[in-house]
Amino acid sequence: MIDFRSDTVTRPTEGMLEAMMKAKVGDDVFGEDETVSALEHKLAEMFDMEAGLFCPSGTMTNQLAIKCFTKPMDEVICDQTAHVYRYEGGGIAYHSLASVRLLNGPRGIVSAEMIAAEINEENIHYPQSSLVVLENTVNKGGGACYRLEQIEPIYDLCQQKGLKLHLDGARIFNALVSTGERAADYGRYFDGISVCLSKGLGAPVGSVLLGSKGMIQQARKIRKVFGGGMRQAGFLAAAGIYALDHHVERLAQDHLHAKKLGTALSRLSYVESVMPVETNIVIFTVQQDFDAQQIVRLLEKNGIGCNTTGPKTIRFVTHLDVSSAQIDQAVEILLNIKL
Repeated sequence: MIDFRSDTVTRPTEGMLEAMMKAKVGDDVFGEDETVSALEHKLAEMFDMEAGLFCPSGTMTNQLAIKCFTKPMDEVICDQTAHVYRYEGGGIAYHSLASVRLLNGPRGIVSAEMIAAEINEENIHYPQSSLVVLENTVNKGGGACYRLEQIEPIYDLCQQKGLKLHLDGARIFNALVSTGERAADYGRYFDGISVCLSKGLGAPVGSVLLGSKGMIQQARKIRKVFGGGMRQAGFLAAAGIYALDHHVERLAQDHLHAKKLGTALSRLSYVESVMPVETNIVIFTVQQDFDAQQIVRLLEKNGIGCNTTGPKTIRFVTHLDVSSAQIDQAVEILLNIKL
């Protein structure tokens, strides 16, 4: 099976496993795991932020940030496709007692003008607008990327209106490789950044929340309350360090693979359209006479694993466990399936 279901299905490479086994560990809840501390410091330095906090998942880092940046009865502004809204189990309401104002940006990319129109004025009837969340890359937008020139006016607006700005950077390194921008340039724009290590970078577990020292201190306490305090977590953190040292530049290969798949898919009779391919995600819409789940089952029978994202849409995700030879094989399968 050629597995395009997600870039979360990757397994540690031999080099990563070796780094994990050799990690120096301690009790991280006591602040004694030097490998965890090294990972947190490494990412904070990369993104020019003060501190970091290693967590089991990107959902946890996002939810920690939202709880740090809001209070009950506040409102979070994000796109309607955002992971923090759609795929985190209603955590904004459950953990932070905040409501959500949804935008509808093209492929999930929102603008300062869109946000400005939805910021509540001070009124007893309205929740307090307090936080804007961006996602980069946008999962449901087919891996669409923000550019810094789009982020800067959003930052300026948030500064003017007194709102915090958080980045769900689940695939931020895919965006950086695609745009050629520097991680260090992101630090000045965001109050919080979540960086996932277990997607395209190939680590088995973990995300790191970045922010100010005070914010991370607060988040560390909330992480404990969430049950996210890990002990000898350095074995996992070592995988993250290895991924940052060895797996960032190779993301460009995943992007090339995705473009090759997108080109092949655009030639198929049952495909109505393919979203522009910027990074490692390919989302396509099937023709009116077809059901997406029907196509997924057919592809699975022919050795290709993928997922639906809606009744008419299907997602392929490339990653380090799919080789160039497998991409060629997948293209051949796609072009030769008969419906």
